[in-house]
Amino acid sequence: MKTVNIVKPPEGAKAPVVVTPVTPQSSAPNFASKSVPRHLARGVIGFGLIIGSIAMVPVAGPATLLAAPLALIAFRGCPTCWMVGLAQTISRGRLERQCVDGVCTLTKAQPGAKED
Repeated sequence: MKTVNIVKPPEGAKAPVVVTPVTPQSSAPNFASKSVPRHLARGVIGFGLIIGSIAMVPVAGPATLLAAPLALIAFRGCPTCWMVGLAQTISRGRLERQCVDGVCTLTKAQPGAKED
């Protein structure tokens, strides 16, 4: 676990504004896909496997439930992980984190301020 010590600047001194773009290279888990259509396709496959395996139980028996765990591969974890990835995929490159006086907020990224 990382410990962060926040040190406030002396009275009257201005704290520097630190701007860090929110990128998939950060230490947070990354569930995003390369594109929104690709991510939506993974969702259709995952939800289709879950719904199909449950719907087929009366027709083909409980063996069809073995298809449900395959949805975890499509979701890269669970449906919640897929939804977090959808939000990450949609917001990729559109948000940046600004930290001023120890308080960090998310704001819209400036179009010309993209880093390589």
